[in-house]
Amino acid sequence: MKVLPNAHMKFLKHLVVLGLGILSAMYLLNIGAGVIELIPDNIPIIGNLDEAAAAFLLLNCLAYFGIDLRNIFKPMKAKKDIIDV
Repeated sequence: MKVLPNAHMKFLKHLVVLGLGILSAMYLLNIGAGVIELIPDNIPIIGNLDEAAAAFLLLNCLAYFGIDLRNIFKPMKAKKDIIDV
């Protein structure tokens, strides 16, 4: 059995992450007009778990490529050099 070189493995990893990101974005954009649902939204409590999983997957795929939006709502750290008068 022949092992792929590192460059090919890295390319395949990028391709898989990109594919998962595109699939999760398409799921969140509701391309299927609600026909394709993993968990129907009218089920109480767990109805929106599939959208939450797709959002989690999309955020992690974006972070893999350097667009990290996971901490976008955290408060910014104050700079210590500023003197408030």
